[in-house]
Amino acid sequence: MNASELLANTLSPDAHTRDDATQKLENASRENFPAYVLMLASELVNDSSQPHVRNAAGLALKNSLSAREIARQTDYANRWLALDDATKNKVKQDALMALASSAGKVGTVAAQVVSAIAAVELPQGQWMDVIGILLGFVSDQSNTSLRVATLQAIGFTCEALQNKPDILSLRSNEILTAVIHGARKEEPAPEVQLAAIQALLNSLEFVRDNFEREGERNYIMQVVCEATQNSAVQVQVGAFECLVKIMSLYYDKMNYYMERALFGLTVMGMKHSEPDIALQAIEFWSTVCELESELAWEASEATEYGEVPENESKFFAKIAMPEIVPVMLDLLTHQDEDADEDEWDVSKAAATCLGLLAQAVQDTIVAAVIPFIEANIRSTDWHLREAAVMTFGSILDGPDPNVLTPLVNQALPILIDMMADQNIHVKDTVAWTLGRICDLLISTIQPDVHLHPLVSALVAGLQDNPRIAANCCWALMNLADQLGYVEGDDPETFNQPSALSPYYEGVVQALLRLTETATSEGQHRTAAYEAITSFVTHSTLDTIPVVQNTAVTILLRMEQLLGMQNQIVGADDRNNWNDLMSNFCAVITSVIRKLNDGIQPLADRVMTLLLQLINAAGKTSTLLEDAFLVVGALSAALEQGFAPYISAFLPHLYPALKAHEDTQLCTVAVGIIGDISRALGDQTAQYSSAFMNVLLENLQSDVLNRNVKISILSCFGDIAMAIGPAFEPYLAATMGVLRQAGALQPNPLDIDLVEYVSLLRDGILEAYTGIVAGFKSTPKVELLLAHAPAMLELVQRCLADTERTESSIKLAIGLLGDLADAFPGGQLRQLLLSDWIANELRMKSRVSPETKRTVRWAREMVKRATA
Repeated sequence: MNASELLANTLSPDAHTRDDATQKLENASRENFPAYVLMLASELVNDSSQPHVRNAAGLALKNSLSAREIARQTDYANRWLALDDATKNKVKQDALMALASSAGKVGTVAAQVVSAIAAVELPQGQWMDVIGILLGFVSDQSNTSLRVATLQAIGFTCEALQNKPDILSLRSNEILTAVIHGARKEEPAPEVQLAAIQALLNSLEFVRDNFEREGERNYIMQVVCEATQNSAVQVQVGAFECLVKIMSLYYDKMNYYMERALFGLTVMGMKHSEPDIALQAIEFWSTVCELESELAWEASEATEYGEVPENESKFFAKIAMPEIVPVMLDLLTHQDEDADEDEWDVSKAAATCLGLLAQAVQDTIVAAVIPFIEANIRSTDWHLREAAVMTFGSILDGPDPNVLTPLVNQALPILIDMMADQNIHVKDTVAWTLGRICDLLISTIQPDVHLHPLVSALVAGLQDNPRIAANCCWALMNLADQLGYVEGDDPETFNQPSALSPYYEGVVQALLRLTETATSEGQHRTAAYEAITSFVTHSTLDTIPVVQNTAVTILLRMEQLLGMQNQIVGADDRNNWNDLMSNFCAVITSVIRKLNDGIQPLADRVMTLLLQLINAAGKTSTLLEDAFLVVGALSAALEQGFAPYISAFLPHLYPALKAHEDTQLCTVAVGIIGDISRALGDQTAQYSSAFMNVLLENLQSDVLNRNVKISILSCFGDIAMAIGPAFEPYLAATMGVLRQAGALQPNPLDIDLVEYVSLLRDGILEAYTGIVAGFKSTPKVELLLAHAPAMLELVQRCLADTERTESSIKLAIGLLGDLADAFPGGQLRQLLLSDWIANELRMKSRVSPETKRTVRWAREMVKRATA
């Protein structure tokens, strides 16, 4: 079978033919990669081949060069770079020639191939003339197809190198000139204008220098603004997309253009009859609102610290509000009755934008929308009723709660009644709005006035269509979370009945019934289980029987589901089974945390089911994580009572600890070692050798994500605190690792590394704290003396860091106090009398009351240890 037939077969409607051809291509790429890419490139440039075959060749070639996963992308890049120059040059030449093809989409596919090669070679300093070659093609006025494909190649290359702006910045002037030339209104070919506008969108990151120069900036903005008025709809859409990105990148330069053009253009754009244009114009204002909310937050932070904010808001949203609010309110009434739940349309975009506007302009939004709400909330036209409720729900986050409270008090009875509206779209939005009130303005709900009708309406809504039921679940969850929220764990609160207590039995039963209905699927069912979890979490003493009954029900369902695993057919069944099990695990975890040692009578049953689930989960890491989290909760609840289950559980834990490529699973598994150590206390000693060996081994892994290694360091502290002096065999190795890790100094310009080092130091401080606590008040405490200078050195480094966090301060000062407390006899006197320690203990910076208490305690300990 020749290459053309093979490529044609990859597009066959027959699955067997298609799979067979795809498999043969993959085999060819593995067996002889140079021959494979040459064959594909020859087919791509072959004018006598069918366009769909040439497209298939180009896409296969592009897919051999680029991949979404970073590891695979690296492998592909290395494979390409290892080819001999003759092969690479022939493929590049063929791809460049194919750009001129006018057959179907061959030019566009060739552009993807060119950009995929450029994205691999340019960062290596290779194929440095590619941009020059492409710019030469763009200026060939005689071949429109070539100009379009070349502009696409430039745009795709810019997009592929978005995270490496320095690579193309040297050619930014030429790229910009070519792109802007193609986007001008004088350009006769609309397809060239479209390709140029899309290339401009992808090159905006690279042209910062050009945007700094007023003359160039004015010209770019003129071309983009003129393109929003182009006769071709797609060019207009692309131009508005450019304006959105320009606003997000160059906000501080936009004052002049806002006044002269952008206000008017975007308001007209929002009113456009073409939805794609209107959506981009709405997105422009959503972007403005998000930026200005962020700037307002930065300004309040700066004021708090007595500093001047780095960037100041131009208040575009506040100035434009009288113009844009009426347009948005009108767009809210353009709902599509038949639209799919996930389909994005202008009314949904307008609602999102209105919510962002409320956050940006805060109180001023209220007076602007109340007349619309009052005029339409009782309208006979459902479009107007739904838009009025959506408006009300959208402005609840932003304005001062004191401004909103009287309005919510007035609206609540109306909204509760509207849960019986005849129109499902109205009911859906009402349920969402009630959920927002429960989440954001719980103080407006007066238990004796509103709670009974509100809970009744939401429970009745659970029997409605899946979307309304899901919103009712969300509202009930928010109601439980917000009414049950207490700062700190006050035991007295647990002993007192809550306002929701009378409704617990009924609500939880209704939610459990909902999860069993035939229409309850996927995320709707998950919403019900999440609500059950919230009710369990916030239950009080009088509703504990409801929690116990819920536990029994869920365990029964787990048993039934485990018994059905042999009946699973296909991926959908498997996903459904996995989702249900995850939901069960979440509920059981919250039950265990609430009942604490009261779970004991059910512990055997829980652990038996968990071990069965872990076996059934196989390599499904998300399910394993969920099961492990239940185990962690159970060990914390039972403490030493967890010991009988250890030997059955550990064989399942070790493979997860060895799954270095699965960051999340490995993190959870490391956390379980900490949970077990805390639970068993000194009984952990019999397992400590195995635990320490696997953890130290993991630290040596090149594959394991570095954030998991932070968890491992703090886990050392958990083990040391649990087994005390029995940690001695591991002390030297552990302290060596911690000292080495603590010496890491980040490059201040590498933000990711700065953040990582901050978290790393917190992990080391936690480890040191656990080790000191484990040895304190034991005869072996003297072993720590040799390590005290290294510990104090890290404390000093953390406290001297200008970017230090509250948690770092508390951990560092806590460790200082622990060390002083461990050696009250003056053994560390000279170290503790250092000037920097005295200065830090006179801490003047703003910290939480809890940290202040830690500082006061540490001061007392140091005073005693240096007396």
